[in-house]
Amino acid sequence: MDNSGYVTLTRQSGLLREMQVVANNIANMSTTGFRREGVVFAEYVKALEAAPSLSMALGDARVTSLEQGTLTQTGGTFDFAIEGEGFFMLEGPDGPLLTRAGAFLPSETGELVTADGMRLLDSGGAPIFVPPDARSVSLSADGTLSADGRPLTEIGLFLPSDPNDLTHRDGIRFAVPGGTEPALGTASLLQGYLEHSNVNPVAEISRMIEVQRAYEMGQQFLSREDERIRNMIRSMGQT
Repeated sequence: MDNSGYVTLTRQSGLLREMQVVANNIANMSTTGFRREGVVFAEYVKALEAAPSLSMALGDARVTSLEQGTLTQTGGTFDFAIEGEGFFMLEGPDGPLLTRAGAFLPSETGELVTADGMRLLDSGGAPIFVPPDARSVSLSADGTLSADGRPLTEIGLFLPSDPNDLTHRDGIRFAVPGGTEPALGTASLLQGYLEHSNVNPVAEISRMIEVQRAYEMGQQFLSREDERIRNMIRSMGQT
């Protein structure tokens, strides 16, 4: 295969990755707290011995959209939504995880957890406890959680130290290898609301069509190149 074939294959590989990302976005457009992903293409230059360098496409970097999703009122006591920047922090099995999905419930011991048992953490990184006998639980915009009018704790809101450091875990959760920092004064919390996915279905379907067409064009080019090489070999064999 000549250089044009290798260049086209790297482009096709990146387009295939982007198609998979777009398909995952569409599949999660109704998932609470889901953040849309995109693929970033870059130029990869390969140095060749005794020949000019070869420039190829590299499409393996993903970027997560932090745009606000639509807020829907649920009336749930432990349904929380973030309006603005920031993430809830969960106690994950391999370290803290960030999420925008704010559907929680009290465990048997009174700690606020997700549906699969991950504990919600406060601004100091400690689990949040709600007394089982509390008659009313309220959340203020600054994150102060109160039971029967008495403040309990402050729900923590965090941001990744590097916005490009978010790594998807389980669709709606993110690992942050580079660490986090408090989201001070950048958001407010709402009780009885949930934030939906920030995926725009029309934009994603349009992008899927564009990627599919670009991929098909690449396949046609490879087919023509393959036929050209076959004809060249056939002609050389006849001389």
